[in-house]
Amino acid sequence: MMFAVKKIVAPFLLPPGVFIVPIIVIGLLLIRSRRWRIGMVNLLIGLALWAFSTAPVANGLMQGLESGFSFPEKPSGDAIILLGGAVLREVPDFSGKGAPSPSMTSRIVTAVRLYRRMHLPIIVTGGRVYEDSPIAEATIIRRFLMDLGVPDNRIIMEDHARDTAQNARLSAAICRRRGFSKPILLTAAYHLKRACMAFEASGLRVTPFPAYFLGAQGAYYGPRHLLPNSGALHTSTMALHEYWGMLYYRLIEL
Repeated sequence: MMFAVKKIVAPFLLPPGVFIVPIIVIGLLLIRSRRWRIGMVNLLIGLALWAFSTAPVANGLMQGLESGFSFPEKPSGDAIILLGGAVLREVPDFSGKGAPSPSMTSRIVTAVRLYRRMHLPIIVTGGRVYEDSPIAEATIIRRFLMDLGVPDNRIIMEDHARDTAQNARLSAAICRRRGFSKPILLTAAYHLKRACMAFEASGLRVTPFPAYFLGAQGAYYGPRHLLPNSGALHTSTMALHEYWGMLYYRLIEL
C-alpha cells in the first residue's frame, strides 16, 4: 500500500508535477473569483503541461515523427553521414575532454555497428552551435568513433555546421567533392523527417537509417501513465522541437 502511495505522490513532489498542480489550482481559484480570462489561461497552461508530461502524449508525438522509417534489411550506399547531436563539452572523459550526450552516444554506437557491417567511410558533421563553444561536436564524436575501433582514415570531418540545414549543405558538398552519390543518413528516428527535408533541399538523395526509436509500438497504458513525468515531458519537448523545425523549413529556410 505504501509503495503505491509513494508512486502516486512522488510525481507531484518533483518537477514538472510540483509546478503543474499550483498552476491548475490558481486557475480554478481565479475562475471561481470570476476572473475568467486569466483563470482559463492558467488552467489551460496547467492542463497542457500535464498532458505533455504523460507517456501516451509523448509516445504519440514521437510515433508521428518516426512513422515510415525502419531498419533497411540490406542497406547499401557508399558513405555514412552521421549527424551530430548534443555533446557535453566540459565533462571529463578517460580519452579526452568532452563526451557525447546519451542520445548522441546511441547514434555513435549504431554508426559503428553499421561501419563494421559495411566498412564505409563515416562523414561526421557537427560544429560549434554557439561561437563561445570551446570545441566542435564532430571533434568529440570522432574521438569516440576511434575509441570504438573506426580507423582515423575512414572518418571525414565536417566541423562547421550549426544546425541540421547546415549539416545537409556542408555534408552534400563533401559528398560531391569525394564522389559519394548514395550516402546513408544516420540519425535518431524522430529526427529523420526533418533531416531528410534538409538533405533533399541540398540536392543530395540519401538513404535514411534510424539510429534508434523512442516511440513504443503497441504500448500499454494504465492509470500510472497519466501521472506527470519529467522523462515524458522531455520526450514531448524533443518531438515538438522537430515539428516546429519542419514547419520552419517549409515556411522560411528551405
